[in-house]
Amino acid sequence: MVKTGLVRAIDEGKLKGLRVGAICNPTSVDAKLRHLADLLHQAEGVKLAALFGPEHGVRGDVQYLEEVHGTVDPRTGVPEHSLYGQDFASLTPRDEHLQSLDALVFDIQDVGSRYYTYLATMGLCMQAAERNGLRFVVLDRPNPIGGASVEGGVVHEGFESFVGLWPIAARHGLTAGECALLLKGEFGIDCDLDVIEMDGWLRDMLFDQTGLPWILPSPNMPTLDTALVYPGLCLLELPGVRFRPCAFNPTWDKHRGKRCQGAQIHITDRRALEAVRLGVACIVHARAQDPAKFAWRTEKYEFVETIPAIDLLAGSEAFRRGVEAGKSVTQLCDAWDAECDAFVRTRSTYLLY
Repeated sequence: MVKTGLVRAIDEGKLKGLRVGAICNPTSVDAKLRHLADLLHQAEGVKLAALFGPEHGVRGDVQYLEEVHGTVDPRTGVPEHSLYGQDFASLTPRDEHLQSLDALVFDIQDVGSRYYTYLATMGLCMQAAERNGLRFVVLDRPNPIGGASVEGGVVHEGFESFVGLWPIAARHGLTAGECALLLKGEFGIDCDLDVIEMDGWLRDMLFDQTGLPWILPSPNMPTLDTALVYPGLCLLELPGVRFRPCAFNPTWDKHRGKRCQGAQIHITDRRALEAVRLGVACIVHARAQDPAKFAWRTEKYEFVETIPAIDLLAGSEAFRRGVEAGKSVTQLCDAWDAECDAFVRTRSTYLLY
């Protein structure tokens, strides 16, 4: 079984003597399902002074794009501060909430995709730690979709958002600890960084090979297969997946209560799956089905009003314009090759496993 940074930190007393604020959510548990907040609250010589809740909250009861409110944690009695409010400024810890701390401790299970917002939260908290002279501790966890594959484009200047604040590939192949080292080394976040590494994790491992329990990283990420296809979805027959027609009634969002039809994705070969190509194929195919009705999302997305959501996710306007010009899936994906290769070379300096 893989030993996470959380287990090592508690077993080896690595946080002893510190007043800490914990950035955490429901995934912040050990193999016995004991939560970071409870473990720190009970740990000898550690003062748990604050909890910070990212998107979906400390206890994971807040839906996608919904505001997280500050409160008091009922189990520990510790104040819980929101890191996901009504504007971009709310994504960063407020300085007054950091004054009594020695360190910020980050322990959240990421899913290996740049636009999953937890690593952006980590980076913003690293900046806050730097400003306030705090130590920043990452309790490392596995990349659930493996650390060997890298796919997709990086964020270009002018297209930064909460789904991509730094030029990192869509599928980055990093652990949280490795990403923190990259943010410090490449993008000037000069905080006092300490990564508590895992024991026993290998880069080609998928999450169900770690021996660790799968806890939903967010309300709509129920399984490892969901995480594997998260960097992209499609409705085409591609290597590693098959599709089954299905009907369903959504329980929330814009089609709530309406009978919908679609395709359920079944992964047949995890190693052959290229999730970003899958997503590109989905978009190209959907547009080809009915070009007159196909449209990009225009509503505000992750606090940005002036740039289409697809451009923020893709990292620039080039992908959207390529789809509109009728480019093929291969042409669209090949356009990312050079920047993806450059990112792979950059990240190699920061790999821990």
